[in-house]
Amino acid sequence: MIELFTEICKNSKKQKINLRGDTKVEKKPFVTKEQLEEIAKTYPTPFYLYDEKGIRENAKRLKEAFAWNPGYKEYFAVKATPNPYILQILKDYGCGTDCSSATELMMSDAVGFSGHDIMFSSNDTPIQEFKLANDLGAIINLDDITHIESVEQAVGYIPKTISCRYNPGGMFKISNDIMDNPGDSKYGMTTEQIFEAFKILKAKGAEEFGIHAFLASNTVTNEYYPMLAKVLFELAVRLQKETGAHIKFINLSGGVGVPYRPDQEPNDIAVIGEGVRKVYEETLVPAGMGDVAIYTEMGRFMLAPYGCLVTRAIHEKHTYKEYIGVDACAVNLMRPAMYGAYHHITVLGKEDAPCDHKYDVVGSLCENNDKFAIDRMLPEIERGDLLVIHDTGAHGFAMGYNYNGKLKSAELLLKEDGSVKMIRRAETAKDYFATLDCCDMMKKYL
Repeated sequence: MIELFTEICKNSKKQKINLRGDTKVEKKPFVTKEQLEEIAKTYPTPFYLYDEKGIRENAKRLKEAFAWNPGYKEYFAVKATPNPYILQILKDYGCGTDCSSATELMMSDAVGFSGHDIMFSSNDTPIQEFKLANDLGAIINLDDITHIESVEQAVGYIPKTISCRYNPGGMFKISNDIMDNPGDSKYGMTTEQIFEAFKILKAKGAEEFGIHAFLASNTVTNEYYPMLAKVLFELAVRLQKETGAHIKFINLSGGVGVPYRPDQEPNDIAVIGEGVRKVYEETLVPAGMGDVAIYTEMGRFMLAPYGCLVTRAIHEKHTYKEYIGVDACAVNLMRPAMYGAYHHITVLGKEDAPCDHKYDVVGSLCENNDKFAIDRMLPEIERGDLLVIHDTGAHGFAMGYNYNGKLKSAELLLKEDGSVKMIRRAETAKDYFATLDCCDMMKKYL
């Protein structure tokens, strides 16, 4: 099994994730400088901006790529972009939601998702969250065999449709570079455990089963999904044969990534879908399992390229390095500080200017890792310039926090007709102090 996973990404490209990089290949914003200056008159920077047209076109492409499977459904990972307006757009294309917490379940319910349009994939789950998921009719995806008992305790029985998360263990690589280490992951059941779980669940009344696995994040390759599908399809055939369980769906989860760097080649979702279809017909159909539905849970692929963080240069500093200070910080976008993740930056109005200045682009937090770019070659930046930080539509705003008392920005939607809608207002000091309503000293600011 480990050897097979090693093969999953042999032909894919390893991402060297860091903040440094000089490339002459340009990423173009989906909005113009003139538009942003006009928007900024109403909504001060920093703010997030999402492209409705791009989101809709991408959702349509994904749906078409898997149209060969009648039961196919995309369960959008709410954690990537938890905003009801975004969820509503995706709902128009038949998407469901993948939730990992009570509040994500609540948001899905508020938008109108119900029943098996919701997948609840959680770990180390509080019992009351299993109950809420079941009350909404969601499909519960068990992370561990011990959670069978937790679900029974929460709802009093085992739902007729249930899923189990699989972890094959071991380690797999791209060439000599480690891509991921399932054996070091806290998620999922071992091979032995998932067989035992299916037997127990079947004995307790489960009638329809799902298999789920997430083994790699942000793969920029068309081979990952088909290879993962082969592993899960072969596992499904064994499970159905040895336990008698009816496999209703196989959830490939996420992992299909986006090219954060402009010199990376993007995934082709049509090619990926066709690759999964081929493996489906080679593995499941001969086993009499041609009715199995394929599910996915994409967050990054669905939203990352269709959101940007807009910020303005407010300071410059010339010491041992050249610094540009912007009005956004790691509170607005944590990924560069947390992972050293690369996000491309465009200086609006200077797209055609030579990238002949080396800058660290920084925020104002009292943390030295609060940097959006390190030694990045960019056009000359002047105070007042607008900067677009690309590919922040997923795991951008969602990972925000309030360190240093910084407040989260607004989220805006650039609609198809060119108008702009606020889909989340910026936080205020009252929001920040709201949970101190038990403290008389703070009443002045509440």
